[in-house]
Amino acid sequence: MESKRQQKFSRLIQKELADIFQREVPHLFGGAFISVSVVRVSPDLGLARVYISLLRAQNAEAVLLEVRTNTKTIRHLLAQRIKNQVRIVPELAFFLDDSAEYAARIDKLFDNLEIPPASEEDEETYPNK
Repeated sequence: MESKRQQKFSRLIQKELADIFQREVPHLFGGAFISVSVVRVSPDLGLARVYISLLRAQNAEAVLLEVRTNTKTIRHLLAQRIKNQVRIVPELAFFLDDSAEYAARIDKLFDNLEIPPASEEDEETYPNK
């Protein structure tokens, strides 16, 4: 469980990184829209695991590789924004957030389920259901 300090720090990083991706470096990623879904910070605030979601990206893995290649630039831009609020600018580790795709797969599985109607015997045994 994260401490209040970690939660506050991760919200700050999430907000600033989202702004950086949308306003300062969108040209680096071939028109892909990058949103920062979750940031998890280590207890010493030295490492931030950043989970990103991609829209309008032809190849998500290629965009992730490009983000990882430009980590130094992104971290520098982040440092310029938060230098007066924090002592340490954390190292950034980027990961794909595939929770939306996972939810879509689960929904598709539920849509494909065939649930037979309850038999009369079941309705007599369980009248309230």
